[in-house]
Amino acid sequence: MRQFGVFTTAQALAAGYTREEIRAHLRTRRWQRLRRGVYCSAETRAAVPDTAVHRLECAAVLLSLTCPVAVSHASSAFVHGLVVPAGALAEVRLTDPDDWRTGRGYRVSRAQLPPDQTVRWGPFTVTPVARSRVDCAREWRLRDAVAAMDDALHRRLVSPEELHELVLGQRHWEGIAGAARAAGLADGRAESPLESFGRVQILTSGLPVPELQVEVWDQDGFIGRVDAWYEDAAVAIEFDGAVKYSDPWRGRTPAEVLWEEKRREDRLRATGVRPLRWAMSDIGPGWAASRDRLRGLLATPYVGRRAFRLVRTPPSSAGRARPA
Repeated sequence: MRQFGVFTTAQALAAGYTREEIRAHLRTRRWQRLRRGVYCSAETRAAVPDTAVHRLECAAVLLSLTCPVAVSHASSAFVHGLVVPAGALAEVRLTDPDDWRTGRGYRVSRAQLPPDQTVRWGPFTVTPVARSRVDCAREWRLRDAVAAMDDALHRRLVSPEELHELVLGQRHWEGIAGAARAAGLADGRAESPLESFGRVQILTSGLPVPELQVEVWDQDGFIGRVDAWYEDAAVAIEFDGAVKYSDPWRGRTPAEVLWEEKRREDRLRATGVRPLRWAMSDIGPGWAASRDRLRGLLATPYVGRRAFRLVRTPPSSAGRARPA
């Protein structure tokens, strides 16, 4: 599967098929046409879930073009298995150092491609993780760009230094101000897009910068690691995704997860911590109320009993596993 199961008419002819055999395979659906003159077998297509079909589309576009280009932007991010927002894969994105153009289902940007900013993807060329993240950040809205960079940093696929170096190298490119802002806000301690979105909402609303991934312990031991923490107000923010309850891990049922979360929150409150639990709706349509609630808590430093101790997670610890 050197080309991921995708091939051209010329390659089929070179392999010994006749044009009539090619037409017969298409007519009987043993082969599927991806683009004009580019195909894959029905078995290849069936083995690729709909969520991954963009890889076939990338290969098909590359085989249909006669000039060398690199998969880039959101398409490169997808190839690398990175976070990509909904709608970003409507077309195959490519980069050519010599020319820009568009075609059916693809767009080629003109931009420099130094040798150290390309890697091999089978027989094709793709921009590496850092270049993909910065290219995307020049076009995406801030929260999506930060979430994408957070994910790459958290998985140790890129370093902050690489992102900043690429931003500086593109300092005269369109959209680079947005990419620079995203790189400045990115933090690999975030463990989900929801956490990244919430942090961007906090910071762009003029609220103080929270500490991230702080462990809270009481006299009985470890309680949990909270997503965001404000020391003076003893406020802990938990970003609560529905998947925790709809698809629990470690063999637990949704009811068991809900009960464990309630007991955990009770323990936090008993130590003096003031927890806030935010879902996607709280940082989206309900953000004004969430913001005002947080602002009110931060305006009043906590003076009650603090029966807890904290263990901070330094930025260099991005990517470590969350304690059970």
